[in-house]
Order: sequence, then structure tokens, then C-alpha cells
Amino acid sequence: MSRFAGLTPLLAPRSVAVLGASSDPTRIGGRPIAYMRAQNFPGALYPVNPNRAEIQGLKAYPSVADLPEPPDVAIVAVPAELVPAAIEDLGKRGVKAVVMFTAGFAEMDDAGAAAQDRLIAVARAHGMRILGPNCLGVFDARRSYYATFSSSFDSGWPVPGRIGIASQSGAYGTHLYTLARNRGIGASLCVMTGNEGDVTVGECIGWLAENPEVDVIAVYAEGIREAPGLVAALQAARAAKKPIVMQKVGHSELGGKAAKSHTASIAGDDAVTEAVMQEFGVFRARNSEEMLDIAHTATRKIYPVRNTLGVITVSGGAGVLISDVAEHLGLPMPEMPPDAQARLRELVPFCGPRNPVDATAQVSNDVTLVKTFMESMVRDGGYASVLGFFSMTASARRWPAIREQLNLVRAEYPDRLYVLSVIVPPEGRNELEADGWVVHEDPTRAVVAIDAMGRFGAAFAAPAPAAAPIVAQVTLPGTAPTEAEAKRLLAAAGITSAPEAACATAGKAVAAAERFGFPVVLKILSPDIVHKSEIGGVLLDVGDAGAVRAGFDLLLQRAKAAVPEARIEGVLVAKQLKGGVECILGINRDPVFGPMAMFGLGGIFVEVMKDVVFHRCPFGPDVAETMIRSIKGAPLLLGARGRPKADVKALAEMLSRLSAFAVAAGDRLQSIDLNPVFAMPEGEGVFAADAVIEVTGR
Repeated sequence: MSRFAGLTPLLAPRSVAVLGASSDPTRIGGRPIAYMRAQNFPGALYPVNPNRAEIQGLKAYPSVADLPEPPDVAIVAVPAELVPAAIEDLGKRGVKAVVMFTAGFAEMDDAGAAAQDRLIAVARAHGMRILGPNCLGVFDARRSYYATFSSSFDSGWPVPGRIGIASQSGAYGTHLYTLARNRGIGASLCVMTGNEGDVTVGECIGWLAENPEVDVIAVYAEGIREAPGLVAALQAARAAKKPIVMQKVGHSELGGKAAKSHTASIAGDDAVTEAVMQEFGVFRARNSEEMLDIAHTATRKIYPVRNTLGVITVSGGAGVLISDVAEHLGLPMPEMPPDAQARLRELVPFCGPRNPVDATAQVSNDVTLVKTFMESMVRDGGYASVLGFFSMTASARRWPAIREQLNLVRAEYPDRLYVLSVIVPPEGRNELEADGWVVHEDPTRAVVAIDAMGRFGAAFAAPAPAAAPIVAQVTLPGTAPTEAEAKRLLAAAGITSAPEAACATAGKAVAAAERFGFPVVLKILSPDIVHKSEIGGVLLDVGDAGAVRAGFDLLLQRAKAAVPEARIEGVLVAKQLKGGVECILGINRDPVFGPMAMFGLGGIFVEVMKDVVFHRCPFGPDVAETMIRSIKGAPLLLGARGRPKADVKALAEMLSRLSAFAVAAGDRLQSIDLNPVFAMPEGEGVFAADAVIEVTGR
């Protein structure tokens, strides 16, 4: 059995009970029954209400114990004070899943959270899964299963299709579904997780990934509560080549607070969630319109591994607009081959044959030119994706003939992604979609969706990452280690530092400096002073023995003046490195995803530009090198403007080993800061010039 198969009784049940069932089809306890009856749910429906013998034409049962069989799922729509007894009764009856509409739990206050925890503990003791509390439920139109009280179905039923929606917000989940329905997009299944007392959005994604009736997964998330389930789900979706497009909100401080109060979820560090999404090829949509554009385009199941865009247009202006968007996204638009351009010019001397290929309005006079131009683009240009901008031409008298010419090319080369930007009424759009085209009115939105298909393709085709280095289990000290102790711990994991020595006296400091060679760096050595530079506890360019002695005394004076109670162990003397590129490597323990590694260039790049990248730990050198090359400042490491190339291979090895160290150190590790790390010229290695490790108590 797969990890997520346990959700099947919840999301695809054969029988449903409704606790708090109502005869009024507009009430919370009445809507699910009304919807399922109207859509001919094929399984058994069991209303439970001690005050009625019949509800909406169905026999009603006074209690769970009176049901003729344990249903696969029970919808709980009773007041909060009745919920504990209901959960106990359902568990004893052998019910496997619950959809809990009832609110008043963790989304309210600490007392509500404690009450929710007690409910979940009872359910788990009986092996029962709970969706919610405070959720809008789930529906699957293909099964006529409507365990929801959303009013969205008053205005119409779902369009058949293979998009599955998972949403933490009930109201927004049905908002997305309604938008999809109104655009004619097939989203037949939607699950809304609410408080996530038990079932999480990650698990729902995993179930959708394993569902053969779902090809594309759309997600609305406010915060991630549980990492292992989400990571397993994203892995399952990528293995099944099912694209995930996610609208992750709560990245602002205000948005993060709203997410916590709305669903009692942890918004977490948005940069961390972004890194996890990128790791698994999840496309982050900026808004609902973009999410539906991408999800709809993905239902064609054409995901170019090396995406290129060819554009045929009847408007030069639209071609410029499309080119601007493609360049901004990094979507390649190679020129047509010169001989192909020449042939097209022979046919229409005033055409623009480069790419975008401006076929001009001449195609309305001679519709066969459409096929000639399009076929040349596909055959000679070899583009993986083709966008045709025909605007209002699609409503003109000659459009049926043009459509026929377009379809001839699509039928001959079916492996490409074909998209049209046209303005047509709904029935015209449906006809084109049935032909095999993806239709977007706005050409810029079309380009964004096309680019996303290539990103999915690259993620699906990516080789399995290399294994992370093996690092022995790390035993952390009881309190934050000094810099020297931190570097000794890291050295055992293969993380190198500049030559240095901890010196308790000025004489030993001079001896160490003479051994390393001048100039040297002097740093105060104290387990109670983590950020040394803030108290003037670091001296650079110390050039001779006299300066070392004077610097030793100065550092002790500054430390005692700034932090009188600090334990002073002496001074750290280190060889001062020259000629490398300053980088920062770090670890921070995220409350959801655990240790996350960070890489960036030092100085202004990290402090002002925030040019850093994150990745979940641990990982191998291949992932580390990809991280290094992904930052905007990477050219400074790769030999830009005549600079010597830095030792990127050694830098990737250090970052990889740091990620493995973070996992081996266990839960007490809170953070590591290696800043600066000097990436020396190629072949000369990398060295950490400073190291700070922060830990929690035992």
C-alpha cells in the first residue's frame, strides 16, 4: 500500500454518513445530501439525526450506532460541544474517515487548539483520519461525491477534467474551482483541509499524485505544518510526472499573521518554502489567474525538456510584446534558419521571418500561407513550443479555413506544444481546445504558461541528485562553542578553515603569528561573545610581533568593557587570506523543514542585495554547485571580467559537507554561520575564516 492510500476512504468513499443532517438543503448539514442526491451519488447515504425519521427522502438514523454498516466517511456538522462524543462514537463504529465542518477549535485560541488535539488523539487511537476541523470539505464530480457545504454549486456543476485542487482555505478553494468552471477548465476534484488537525495539504497532494484520474495538481497554501508528508508528496508527483502549480501566500509579515489566525498554520520562512518548491520543480504562481493558466496548459501533458518558443503572428506589435516577456522569463526564442527565412520572404516579401515570424494579414488573402509558415517554423525552426497570435482573426469569415490549415500542421507534428492567442466566444474556444490547442486570449499570459511547461519538463528529466557526503554523528557541546571549538567540530566533517591557533597569552599569540606568517587576524575568544565584530573584537592586517602583543591586550580590554561577565579564553590568531572571493555559507533550522543551507557572496551581496540561495539538507556536491551557480553574483566566482576563476568544486564540496554536518548534529543545532569563507583561485581550495555555531540547551 502506498503512503497516501489511507486517504481513499476520505476522498473516494463508497458510503457516506452525515451527522447533523438537515432536511433543509440550504443548511450546512443539508447541502451535502442535496448535492449528492442531485448528482446521483452511487453509494449509500446515511443521514444521522435523532429528531427525524426521514431527511430529504432518505431514511434517517438516530445515532451512529444505529447505522446499518460503518460508512467509509462521516461528515460531522454538529455544534462544537457535541463533536467529542461524535468522534468517539464514529471511532468505536469502525469509521475510517471524517470530514469535520464544525469550527471553534485551533483557529480560535489555545483552548480550542487543546480541544482539537484531544479530538485527533481519539481519532488516531481508532485508526480514523480527520479532514479539518473548520474545513469546507471535499468534492469529486466524477464520483458525484460532495462532502461540502459550499454554495458554489448553486450556480453550476464542475466541468469534467483532470485537474485536482488541494487548498488549505475552503472559501478560496471553491473560489478557484468556480473560476476554473467559469473559464471552462476541467477541475473535477477539490479537497480543502482547514485547520489540518490531522490530514495535511501535503498528504492530499500525495493522494492526487497517485490518483490515475488526475494529471495536474493545483495548490493553494497558507503555511506548511508538516514537512515529511509534503516532501514525500512532491517526490511522488515528480516521479509520476504530474506538474504542481502552487499559489503559496503568507510571504509578507502581514500575510504571515493572517495565515496563522485563519487556519492555525505556520507560515514559516517564505524563502525556505520557495527553496523546497524549486527543489521539486513546483511552479509558484503569482496569482490565481496565472495558476489556472498554467494548470490548464499542463493538461496537454507536453513538457519540453529543452523548451524553445516559436511565434507566428499577424501583428508585429504583438511579436515585440511576446519577445519581451520571453526574454524576461529566460525562455529561448532562437531565430529561424537563414535558408528558411529566405524561402518565406520569397512567398511574402514584406513578412518578418526571423522569430517572431510575422506572416502579416496576407494570410487572410491566401490561407494556405498559414500552413506554409507554421510548418516551416515547426520543421525548420524545430521549436518545442509554438504560439500563434491571431487575435480577432479567429472571429473573421476566413477563420474556419485558417483553422483547418493550422490543424494540418498540428496533426503532422503532434509532439509540440501548440498554443493560440485568439479572441473567440466560448464555443469557438471549445472547438479549438477539442482540436488539441491551448487557448489564451492574452499573449503574455500564454508565454508565462509555455515557459512553465518547459520548467516542468526540465524538472521531470533531471537526473537523480548525488548522495550527500557521509558525516559521522556530531556531538554538540552543552553551550555555544567558541570559534576555535566550532572550527574543530567542522574540521572533523572535512570543512577547512584558515590556519589558526587559540592562544591564552600574548607570547603564544606572537609565536603562532610568526609560524603562520604576517599579516594575521586576531579575534577575541569567548563562548559568551558570539558576534565579535560588534564589540570591536576582530583586528585585521596585524603586521608584526609588536602589533600582535598590543592587539592581544586591546582585544581583552574591549571584551571586558563590552561584556564584563563574559568568559575570556584568550585570542584566536589566524593567517589572513588574500586573493579569494568572500562567500557566506550558513545553516538555519527551519521549524517545519529542519536544517536549511544557505549560500551567497559576502559583503554587500548578502547584506544589501540579499543574493542568497537556500536548500534543504543534506545534499551532494552536484546540488551545491547548482546552488552556487544560481546566484546573481556567480560570475564573480566564474571568472567574469578577467578575474581568476574561484575553486567552485571545492566550494561545492564544503557546502555539501556543511549540509551533511547539519543533519548529523541533530535537533539541538540551531544555526551555523561561516562568514567569510574565502574561495581561493581554482585548485587552491576554500577556507572558512570565521565560524559561529548556535545550539539549544540539552
